[in-house]
Amino acid sequence: MTEAVFYILLSLDEPLHGYGIMQNAERLSNGRVRLAAGTLYGALDTLQKRRWIEPAPGAGSGRKKEYRLTDAGRDAVRVELDRLRELVGNGEEIVGRWSA
Repeated sequence: MTEAVFYILLSLDEPLHGYGIMQNAERLSNGRVRLAAGTLYGALDTLQKRRWIEPAPGAGSGRKKEYRLTDAGRDAVRVELDRLRELVGNGEEIVGRWSA
């Protein structure tokens, strides 16, 4: 999972529209993740196909369409978080040897 997708999913802790997702991802990543509109909407399309997100109830098809995280999306975030913890743990173990 890319960092951008991870932050998109985290941003959908509550239903949001595209611009809100862009702002939230940037805020959560301390400005590191800045999503362009084309990148965001391509990712949203892919995430809907994976059934990790869905339109929020009553979202309609207007320009302010809101999305929400599905249970499958929450599971995907948990799996990615476990992967990242393993990655950090492995990195800390190796780098810790350098100081010894």
